[in-house]
Amino acid sequence: MFAFSRKGKKLGRVKVQLSDSAQGMRSPIHHPKRINSSNGDNGTTTLHDADDDYRCLSTAPDLENSTSESSEGWKKISTTGDKPTPRFNHAAAVIGKKMIIVGGESGTGLLEDVQVLNFENFSWTTTSSRLYLSPSSLQLKIPACKGHCLVPWGKKVLLIGGRTTPPSDRVSVWAFDVETECWSLMEAKGDIPVARSGHTVVRAGSSLILFGGEDIKRRKLNDLHMFDLKSLTWLPLHCEGAGPSARCNHVAALYDDKLLLVFGGTSKSKSLNDLYSLDFETMMWSRIKIRGFHPSPRAGSCGVLCGTKWYIAGGGSRKKRHAEILVFDILKLEWSTVHTSSQQSITTSKGFSLVLLQKKETNYLVAFGGIKKEPSDQVEVLVMEKNESSMSRRITLSSEKHTSSMGPTVGSVGSFGRQNLASVIEHHGSGRKSLSESLLVDSNPGSVSLRKEQVDDDAAMKLAKNLEDERSSLLMEQVRKQSAEEASSMVEPENTEKDEKERNDDNISLQETDGKSGFFTGSSSIYQLYEIKMSALIRKNGILEGQLAAALAGREAAEKNLSAVIKSRQEVEKRLNDTLKDMELMKEKLVLVEMAQEEANSLSNIVHSDHVRLEHDVAFLKAVLDDTQKELHSTRGVLSGERARAFQLQVEVFHLKQRLQSMENRTPTPRKPFHG
Repeated sequence: MFAFSRKGKKLGRVKVQLSDSAQGMRSPIHHPKRINSSNGDNGTTTLHDADDDYRCLSTAPDLENSTSESSEGWKKISTTGDKPTPRFNHAAAVIGKKMIIVGGESGTGLLEDVQVLNFENFSWTTTSSRLYLSPSSLQLKIPACKGHCLVPWGKKVLLIGGRTTPPSDRVSVWAFDVETECWSLMEAKGDIPVARSGHTVVRAGSSLILFGGEDIKRRKLNDLHMFDLKSLTWLPLHCEGAGPSARCNHVAALYDDKLLLVFGGTSKSKSLNDLYSLDFETMMWSRIKIRGFHPSPRAGSCGVLCGTKWYIAGGGSRKKRHAEILVFDILKLEWSTVHTSSQQSITTSKGFSLVLLQKKETNYLVAFGGIKKEPSDQVEVLVMEKNESSMSRRITLSSEKHTSSMGPTVGSVGSFGRQNLASVIEHHGSGRKSLSESLLVDSNPGSVSLRKEQVDDDAAMKLAKNLEDERSSLLMEQVRKQSAEEASSMVEPENTEKDEKERNDDNISLQETDGKSGFFTGSSSIYQLYEIKMSALIRKNGILEGQLAAALAGREAAEKNLSAVIKSRQEVEKRLNDTLKDMELMKEKLVLVEMAQEEANSLSNIVHSDHVRLEHDVAFLKAVLDDTQKELHSTRGVLSGERARAFQLQVEVFHLKQRLQSMENRTPTPRKPFHG
C-alpha cells in the first residue's frame, strides 16, 4: 500500500532531471528504453549501447590520478605498451573496457592496422588480426583506409566506407571481432551506395544509417541509405521535406532510435553551421530553428551523444580551428559552450577522434590522434560531470525509504484508534455484535484506500473521545451518589438490611421508569443520553459493518483477480515452456544449419580449388593449342610453297613438251637425190 508505483518513480526521475538541469548539469539521464545510441562521425563513435556489459569500468588508476588534480581542461594521459603510429583521419570506437583504433593516415601514407587501448591500465596493444574469407572473395587483407566510420555492434566493430588503397567503386562493410581478433567481409546486396569518405554512420538496432560524404571524384553527397545487418541488404531511403545540402566531414547522431540529427560539415565552397533533423516516424526532414546562441560554421568536428545532450568538439574552417566544446540540448533545442580548450590540445587539430567513457558516476571524453604540423599519438581526457542517472536513482531510493518509514506510523495510528474505539464500545456493551469484532476481522487491507482508512480512524478517534468523556461523567455521577449514600449512612447508623434492600429496589425501579419522577430527573436524563449515544454508536457500527462488507467484497474481487492472474501466469509459463522448447528445436536446427553451412563452405572451397586447377589446365591447353596452330600455319606455308613449286615444274614440263614437239616438227625430211 505504501510502495511507490512505477509511474511515480518515473515522475520522480523527471523532477530530479529538471532540477539538475536548472543547476547547470550537462549529463542527462538515459532513457530506460534506449538500448544504444551510437554516433558515427568522421570515424568517431561513442559507447551508448545497453548491451554493453562494462559500461562502468571497475578500475582506471591512471585516469583517476591524472584527473584528480584538476577537473577542468584536457589532461594528457601517459600510456604504456606498443604505442601506435601517429595518425589522423582514423576511426575509433569503444567496446567494453577497450578503445579500438582502425586505419587512418600517417605522414607517409594510409594505414590498415588495428590498435587497442585498454582503459584498465591504459596500455596499447597491436592486434595480429586475421581474415575470414568468403567463398567468392579473393582479397587477402583489409584495405588501408581513411575518412571511414567505425560503429560498435555487440562484441564487434563495423568499418563502413572510407577512401581505400586500392580504391573501390562501392561502399564495403567489414566486421572486426574483438574477442577473436578476426576480420570478416559482409557481402552486401541490394542498392549498394557509391564509395565515399567523410560520411557519417549511426546504428539503430540492427540497422545502419549512412548519410552524405564525398565520392572518389570529390563530389559532395546528401543521399541517405540503410543497411540491414540481418539480411545484409542496402536500401535507399527517400524522405520528404527540405533536407540538408550535399556535404562531407559533418557530424550526426541518432536520438531515441527515431530522430537523426545532422550538423555542420563542408559543402562545395564553404563550411556550414546548419542543423537538420529527420523523424523516422514521418520520414520528414526539417531544419531546427535555434534560440539564442548559435555556433560558428565548422567541418571536421567530432561528436558524442549522452542522453539528451550532444557534445561536439573541434572542427573549423580553412582559416580557423575552434577550441570550444559545444553541447546541444535536444529537448530544449539550445546550444551552449561547456569548455574552451587550449591551443595545445589535440582537439584543436585536424582528423582527431573522440569517444565517450563512463566510469562509475563520471563521464569522460577521450580524444586521440590528429595533426597540426605532425601527426599525433597522444591521448587526452576531459572530465565532464557526475552521472545524473545514478544520482536520481539514489534520490528515488531515499524517497522510497523515507515513505516506507512513514508508512508504519500511519498504520499504527489507525490501529491505535481502532483499538481504543473497540475497547470503549466493549466497555459500555450493546445487544449487537461489537464494533471491535467487526474491525478485528482479517480483511484485505489492500481493498480499502489509505485515504478512507485515515478518515475512518479520525472519526473513530473522535467517537472514542466522546465516549470517554461520557464515561468519565457517568463515573463522576456514580461517585457523587456513593458519597451521598455514605454520608446518609453515617447520620443514620441504625439503617437495617431492609432499608438497603429498599434502596436497591428503588435503583432498579429507577432504571425501569421512563423519567417522569421529578426526584430522579437527572439520572433518567443521563440514561436517555446514554441510550442516544449508544444508538449513535450502533448506527455507526452498522455503517462500519457496511464498509467492512464492501471491503470484504473488494477482497473477494481481488482474490478473483488474483486467481485470474495466477491462471494467466500459468498459461504464460506454459507458453514460455513451449517457446523454450521451440527455441531448443530452433537451436538444434541452427546447429544443423551451421554444420550444413560449414559443409557448404568446404565444398565451395573444394569447388574453388578445382576451378583454379581447371583454369590452369585450360590455360595450358590454350598454350598447346596456340603452339599447334602456329605449327599448322607454318606447315600450311610450306605446303603452299611446295604446291607453287610443283606448279612451276608442271609449267616447265609443259614448255619442254612444246619445245620437243616443235623440234620434232622442224626436223628436215630426207631429200631425194637429184639426178641431172
